[in-house]
Amino acid sequence: MQEPSRSAAESDTVSGAALSHQHDAHASGEPLNQPSREKHGLAAGDAAAPPSPNWTIDQGWSSYTEAEHAVWKTLFERQTRLLPELACAAFVQGMRALPLEADRIPDFRRLSDVLMRKTGWQIVAVPGLVPDDVFFDHLANRRFPSGNFIRKPDELDYLEEPDVFHDVFGHVPMLMHPVMSDFIQAYGQGGLRAQSLGKLPQLARLYWYTVEFGLVLENGAPRIYGAGIASSFTESRFAVQSPSPNRIGFDLERVMRTNYRIDDFQESYFVLDSLDDLLHLADVDFEPLYQRLDTGPEYAPGMVLPQDRVIQRGDGSYHSARRGENL
Repeated sequence: MQEPSRSAAESDTVSGAALSHQHDAHASGEPLNQPSREKHGLAAGDAAAPPSPNWTIDQGWSSYTEAEHAVWKTLFERQTRLLPELACAAFVQGMRALPLEADRIPDFRRLSDVLMRKTGWQIVAVPGLVPDDVFFDHLANRRFPSGNFIRKPDELDYLEEPDVFHDVFGHVPMLMHPVMSDFIQAYGQGGLRAQSLGKLPQLARLYWYTVEFGLVLENGAPRIYGAGIASSFTESRFAVQSPSPNRIGFDLERVMRTNYRIDDFQESYFVLDSLDDLLHLADVDFEPLYQRLDTGPEYAPGMVLPQDRVIQRGDGSYHSARRGENL
């Protein structure tokens, strides 16, 4: 397979995990190294205060322009052609069961009607990035906050904050799966506790390596369930098909000691044996784990440890070439 080309200026959508936990976004210590681009919503300074205490707004569906619907169509069609061969069955089934169409940005009310009947979730519109406590409270109450804007035509493969395509196409299909929907609610509840303990950087790594950039084994092969991969044309192929990244069996403490990249493709992906493994994570008492994490090592994104259960050891070719480019 030829490596998908990805320069810093052509990076796919930055994940909602890093952007929701803005103070943790640099936990990896990796530079953003991104060009200055137009920002949207509150990030652009359009509002000095939240529109409501929980930062929700009306989606404004009738205000979308034909050009904005056309951007959705371009993104939707290329991912729906790609993902049936790369994503896990739960993602593909969720995608097909939702009222998602190529020609129109989805109406959150229609999505919520289907989700509510299936797993008790709803989609709420927000104007951009929201504070951590607001984000966690929404998740803890089975409300998924989604940006209501869509990227510009010249931003198809790069965006500074998650838009409606990342949030809806990337995340919502997995909210149709009972295990994932319960896990994300538990993550919201755990986030509120972690915030009070000052442990958000460690917990954010769990979200990053599962909800955003998680893989799961199906028929012996890694498949996509993470939204940051599923909404990215180039990372979808890289995460599953490239010989470059490590694919390592999931271990909770290992994940929470591992930094991540926000400026480029991941150097390592952590792979669940089954989505049902998320059920066990939802029941974990994290306080003893946080105490262990206060001591001991942290790991660089591309490290492979002797105790790792390595599913596929990467050759590191992509990131080696990128480092060479930057010398």
